[in-house]
Amino acid sequence: MRPARLSLADVIRIGGAGLRTRPARVILSALGIAIGIAAMLAVVGISASSQEQLNRQLAALGTNLLTVGPGQTFRGDQSHLPEDAVAMIGRIGPVTSVTATGRVDAKVYRNDKVPSGQSGGIAVLAARTDLPGTVGATVASGAFLNEATARYPAVVLGSGAARRLGVGVAGPEQQVWLGGQWFAVVGTLHPVPLAPELDSAALIGWPVAQERLGFDGYATTVYTRSREEWVEAVRRVLAATANPEHPNEVEVSRPSDVLAAKRATDSTLDALLLGLGAVALLVGGVGVANTMVISVLERRAEIGLRRALGATRGQIRVQFLAESLLLSALGGAGGVLLGVVVTSGYAATQQWPAVVPPWASVGGVGVTCVIGGLAGLYPAIRAARLAPTEALAAP
Repeated sequence: MRPARLSLADVIRIGGAGLRTRPARVILSALGIAIGIAAMLAVVGISASSQEQLNRQLAALGTNLLTVGPGQTFRGDQSHLPEDAVAMIGRIGPVTSVTATGRVDAKVYRNDKVPSGQSGGIAVLAARTDLPGTVGATVASGAFLNEATARYPAVVLGSGAARRLGVGVAGPEQQVWLGGQWFAVVGTLHPVPLAPELDSAALIGWPVAQERLGFDGYATTVYTRSREEWVEAVRRVLAATANPEHPNEVEVSRPSDVLAAKRATDSTLDALLLGLGAVALLVGGVGVANTMVISVLERRAEIGLRRALGATRGQIRVQFLAESLLLSALGGAGGVLLGVVVTSGYAATQQWPAVVPPWASVGGVGVTCVIGGLAGLYPAIRAARLAPTEALAAP
């Protein structure tokens, strides 16, 4: 007679019955696996959260910020960027924002009584109204230039310029003597880490600089932001885009060293996470193997009885493999939940964004089942090889 085949439901039922008969051992074994997976997931999650926080800090330092400026001609004279350089750069696909400033030949003083030689080294720059969004500048008081104030004698002072001029808070009563005219201080800025040259500058509107101070309208510094993965590619085409006729007369800043540091950090942390995860999974697999070997030794009489009643070696192997897989899945799922809780709690205490990579959660359970199956393979084969008489005769 051919032995009956076990369906998938029968396999799960038999495997679950083997676990239910020894709840204490199963709980302790699953707890051991869960702790290993939780440790792996917590290490991965905490490291990923730390990595995300580091990436945000590095991004704030301008890893995707490039600057373009005029260089020199073959004769050694100072060149200038075309008037439409900003518009042409803005048409580059990966560029997300672009703005510019232009140096104005003027000096700024606290009032008209200050000697002309005591300008304090404050530069006067014509600025576009979208400058803060591109360079990450924030207003300390008042407001930045807009389409209206950019056409009138209004000025925004960098943090250093405001300090040197003795201007604390912007307001209607605050005025400075700029280019032989009174300009109202409509705003002051916080320090700008990405563009420190703006800290010691007085920023006025592009139109008023041309109309009142003889500004030629040529940008002296163009700031561009692009998608991080395209920074190097954008840099290679910036010169030819900004000045197609004379690209050799354009100076382009190199990608920030912070970008290289960020990528090196990502690579190092990824390798570390893989190594730690592999060790934790190995520990979990050893725990499953130990549990299943002991289970075979303790249940030799049960194995002999099942064989005597007609169970085949294949069915015995399937039974113990099913128990191993269920035990691994139970421990893996519990470990994932525990790891997520630990990661979220630690990230909250450090004020980090909580990041648990999906591949770690899904992979943790999946790989645990694979390792649990491999770890339970030897005990399953050993159980199947027991002869009924030998197993029934065991004490």
